[in-house]
Amino acid sequence: MLVFPRVIKAGIGIGGEYGEGALIFGGSTVAYYNTASASIGFQLGAQVKSQINMFMDGQALDKFRSSDGWEAGVDGSVAIVEFGAAEEISSNSAQQPIIGFIFSNKGLMYNLTFEGSKMTRIDR
Repeated sequence: MLVFPRVIKAGIGIGGEYGEGALIFGGSTVAYYNTASASIGFQLGAQVKSQINMFMDGQALDKFRSSDGWEAGVDGSVAIVEFGAAEEISSNSAQQPIIGFIFSNKGLMYNLTFEGSKMTRIDR
């Protein structure tokens, strides 16, 4: 799983987000990554969130690890899990090769934007 404990997003018309995290495999950290995106559109505010991407099959993980920079929606589709009142994951989402969880939103952000998050390996 790829864990970003703190992703900061802000914008007034033009916005962006950035965070750093770790790829955890077999209980150990195997690499570090950042996530970044830029957006343009109707948006206002700032927020901090946490994000986890779970690779549900080896092929999706191998493709991610072998890329120089991986963009959600372009290089691979991520099924975002949103918890509703029942707090259940649909069986359709659970069958996707990559599942993303976003939680711990803090702040206030209103946006209708076009954006894609790019994840890039960083040296530590």
